[in-house]
Amino acid sequence: MAEVKPSLAGPKRPQDRVLLTDMKANFNANLGGLTAGRKNKNGDIARMDAEGGHQEQADHLAAKPKSAIRIQDQDAHLTDGSVVIAAITSCTNTSNPAVMLGAGLLARNAVAKGLKAAPWVKTSLGPGSLVVTDYLKKAGVLDDLEKLGFYVVGYGCTTCIGNSGPLPDAVSKGIAENDLVVTSVLSGNRNFEGRVHAEVKMNYLASPPLVVAYAIAGTVDIDLTSEPLGTGSDDQPVFLKDIWPSNKEIGDFIARTVGPEMFKHNYANVFAGDTRWNQIASPDGAKFAWDDASTYIKNPPYFDGMKMSVGSIEDINGARVMGVFGDSITTDHISPAGNIKASSPAGKFLQARGVQPADFNSYGSRRGNDDVMVRGTFANIRIKNLMLGGEEGGNTIHYPTGEKLAIYDAAMKYKAEGVPLVVFAGKEYGTGSSRDWAAKGTNLLGVKAVVAESFERIHRSNLVGMGVLPCQFLEGQNAQTWA
Repeated sequence: MAEVKPSLAGPKRPQDRVLLTDMKANFNANLGGLTAGRKNKNGDIARMDAEGGHQEQADHLAAKPKSAIRIQDQDAHLTDGSVVIAAITSCTNTSNPAVMLGAGLLARNAVAKGLKAAPWVKTSLGPGSLVVTDYLKKAGVLDDLEKLGFYVVGYGCTTCIGNSGPLPDAVSKGIAENDLVVTSVLSGNRNFEGRVHAEVKMNYLASPPLVVAYAIAGTVDIDLTSEPLGTGSDDQPVFLKDIWPSNKEIGDFIARTVGPEMFKHNYANVFAGDTRWNQIASPDGAKFAWDDASTYIKNPPYFDGMKMSVGSIEDINGARVMGVFGDSITTDHISPAGNIKASSPAGKFLQARGVQPADFNSYGSRRGNDDVMVRGTFANIRIKNLMLGGEEGGNTIHYPTGEKLAIYDAAMKYKAEGVPLVVFAGKEYGTGSSRDWAAKGTNLLGVKAVVAESFERIHRSNLVGMGVLPCQFLEGQNAQTWA
């Protein structure tokens, strides 16, 4: 246990552990690849060298672009690495009194020093249980969290699944003006590309106390173990070690504030529902009454024409390639859970049904409607189709016309032509959450086979269950081998 060190994970996958001492270096190491193609201070396009490193990296890092913004009645500057979202969120750790009270006590110590969250940081607190709010109040630290902007926004999936809401207009404008690589720090369990927020390209998972600390620092381009978080009300630098609560202090607060009576009180009538729940009209009868006008719940097509006997397996002939993808294509790449873009096939479908963009909600909330979800398959804003040279955004080329289309639109065109589809990918295809829609949407697009260097086992099983053949390249071979 003495060898355990403070860590985060990111910036794109939860399995990529980063020591707290290495965070600044990790951010800068990942920055080069994301800023290749952006104009530097001389107006030249930044390029990648033969080894994949960023040319003039030291010069680039010494002169990162900044954007002056006006927010919360003060002037501020955004730059690469600015933390624009800091969220204590998710089921993973927000029911753990040690880290939640630890975050509250760190907030108390920070407030006492005169520290505040950076004005450009969108902060939120989404506890995993009503009990958490009770013991934070009883401990007297909820007020301190709120003074740093961490107000309770709800109980359930929030930022971790992309329900973070829009950034302030000034922040969005500042990001766009210089194509900034901004970040989020959240206590969730998923940080796949395009999941947390469309405008945030790097996302780090952290404990709740570290989320609060990075909200104060306002950037991940900092070594919290050796550089100050900020300046206190006495004009002296404040370091993380100055406000971090001790294990004994946290333990004492747990003993004084957390008890079984809180759980009994909050969950005694959990199945009764509140007034709003009980006012929802529900039909009688043993079968669900499908509403054809609903854009949330629709009778799924998977059982249409299903028979009691197992059907025959047909050969795949004359297939076209719908997408060629690289390594670590996650189920979030295949079936995003977050924001629905207005100009996407799913966005256009909802608008045609009278749903305004402000009411789109998320893919995750509309997973009961296959019309929305199939249009969102492979529509992640960060997915790169190598058929288009690695361009982001869920497009492909329709053959033989050579027309560039959204993957859904191309798939429907192929389906009308009676042409089956195949997807090629690299290693770890389907990693991440075991999201069944990643396989369902693939099937509904007309994809008959996925050929990859390796598969995540659950997604591979889901593909089989949906009638999509998972094929693995021979050792040492990949899509480029057969190009």
